[in-house]
Amino acid sequence: MAKVIAIANQKGGVGKTTTAVNVAASMAATKRKVLLIDLDPQGNATMGSGIDKYDVPATCFELLIEEQPINEVMLKSTSGKYDLIPANGDVTAAEIKLMEMFAREVRLRNALKPVLDYYDFIFIDCPPSLNQLTVNALAAADSVLVPMQCEYYALEGITALMDTIGKLASVVNPELKIEGVLRTMYDPRNRLANDVSEQLKRHFGEQVYRTVIPRNVRLAEAPSFGTPAMYYDKSSTGAKAYLALAGEILRRRDKAGVQAAKAG
Repeated sequence: MAKVIAIANQKGGVGKTTTAVNVAASMAATKRKVLLIDLDPQGNATMGSGIDKYDVPATCFELLIEEQPINEVMLKSTSGKYDLIPANGDVTAAEIKLMEMFAREVRLRNALKPVLDYYDFIFIDCPPSLNQLTVNALAAADSVLVPMQCEYYALEGITALMDTIGKLASVVNPELKIEGVLRTMYDPRNRLANDVSEQLKRHFGEQVYRTVIPRNVRLAEAPSFGTPAMYYDKSSTGAKAYLALAGEILRRRDKAGVQAAKAG
């Protein structure tokens, strides 16, 4: 059964979409079956996957509001070799309409049921706010991956974010866990970045990924070419970092599976 990971942080500009696109492509490169869901009305993950967000037959709006079957909304095999449920400005209307609907928090969870046995991983790129779309993502997910920059304000915000995730989880998804905290746009020459990184490790321990995503020009350039970094420049430090992250996620999953088997 697919592991569903929401990529979320209420702060914008921390590398959520870059992480969603590149970790999906990296997982697909390991021969895993991967679905990426773009839940952000900005549609950046859609464009970064080589899909014109203005020219898609259906989006998350049709999936969540009109209950169109997921196989009819999905686009097969993007430039990153993963499948995609796209988003564009129409998804803004979905957030408004969700407010009026019955069982609004679990519409994405229900929509995903037919494909859970097909995929190995489903990644959800969340909007940079805790709205009904993000609540749907957290209700559908097994875990949350939190990208963050090693800056003072980010450190302040992540504790509040974890608290919010915990409160939401208790209401809509008691099984929800923190998948991990990912340090993005990292510059090891920056003293503050190193200090914040150490504080993160002290506070969150093993939840902080060992993999660090560096500041990298190729990562920044790749979206304008509609492709993940590994297919734009596989030798770049950014592409290599996301491949390393995929490997770390896989090792954590395998370790958790072994521990669960022993406990059983």
